[in-house]
Amino acid sequence: MSQPLYTGIATSTGDGRAGGTARTDDGLLDVTLAIPKEMGGPGGATNPEQLFAAGWASCFHSALKAVAAQRKTPITDSAVIAEVQVLPAPEGGFTLSAALHVELSGVDQATADALVDGAHAMCPYSNATRGNIPVTLDATVA
Repeated sequence: MSQPLYTGIATSTGDGRAGGTARTDDGLLDVTLAIPKEMGGPGGATNPEQLFAAGWASCFHSALKAVAAQRKTPITDSAVIAEVQVLPAPEGGFTLSAALHVELSGVDQATADALVDGAHAMCPYSNATRGNIPVTLDATVA
């Protein structure tokens, strides 16, 4: 394995997702966590799935822009919406599934689909989850 380019470090304290906190080592992220109302919690604070969705959406968006630049395909506007769902696992516990919705303009549908496929091949979140959780992708051209 090659040397890491970067290591993100975060620490969870307190009661984890049930009212605990998550903080990065540089202090730039410092959030209180709560179980969502939909899962029987109080809501009112960030949860781990939202953090994962934000990270994946941002990373995938950067991969999309990098793939478009590599292919010399200008896109005029873009957004990535990541949905991360918590599901009960058949064997007990929980698992995740995800959907990535990509909105693009300045390209046709076939090009948008190809850019999304390329971003999915490049993005480290996509590579880490591939084969581990169900992931759906779609591209909408505006």
